[in-house]
Amino acid sequence: MQKISEQIHALADSDNARFVSRLIPQIPPAQILGCRTPALRALAKALGTESDAVQTFLQTLPHDYFDEYQLHAFLISQIRSFPECIAAVSAFLPYVDNWATCDQLSPTVFRKEPAMLLPYLEEWTQSQRTYTVRFAIGMYMRYFLEARFDAAQSDRIAAIRSDEYYINMEIAWYFATALAKQPAAIMPYLEQRRLPDWVHKKTIQKCIESRRIPDETKTYLRTLR
Repeated sequence: MQKISEQIHALADSDNARFVSRLIPQIPPAQILGCRTPALRALAKALGTESDAVQTFLQTLPHDYFDEYQLHAFLISQIRSFPECIAAVSAFLPYVDNWATCDQLSPTVFRKEPAMLLPYLEEWTQSQRTYTVRFAIGMYMRYFLEARFDAAQSDRIAAIRSDEYYINMEIAWYFATALAKQPAAIMPYLEQRRLPDWVHKKTIQKCIESRRIPDETKTYLRTLR
């Protein structure tokens, strides 16, 4: 079988590489092949997670290319065993250095075992690594804003203090989404200005832009800016 690195290089797209480079300027352009997301997803599906080649790829960190990290995220997301998946995520997160790879990491098994995920999220929100924290907030937003909602989790996220744009933006996304789903529990965070000023204002902006927030709520939110 063709080596995974060779399969990735075969999907390189120079035009898309220039586009991606503008979106993620902190990554050197030479490290971006420009593989398109649907093609990498299809490759991940074709590779599966059981072969020796895939296991070797997942254990080989750091990678040389952004596109390899993207494939890595897609492969982890397919792992069906929670213990195996959480181990793979824990090993991978320290190497995630951009929002795109962070946001592509979405393990299916987490949806089935959310209670088992909570201790890891609590640990990751305290990390010094930007994208580990962002990933944890994203998981809270995805799996814990409806039937499993617990205001203690919102308290934990509200207490985060960071100068990192990609953490603060994710906090704003979390609270804007939470307001749509749990308005009575979340509105006091804005009324009492319990979020950092930039996050507070960005949350209100996102709420006003959202189609899930009623117009009368948006009117009230404008008074809380």
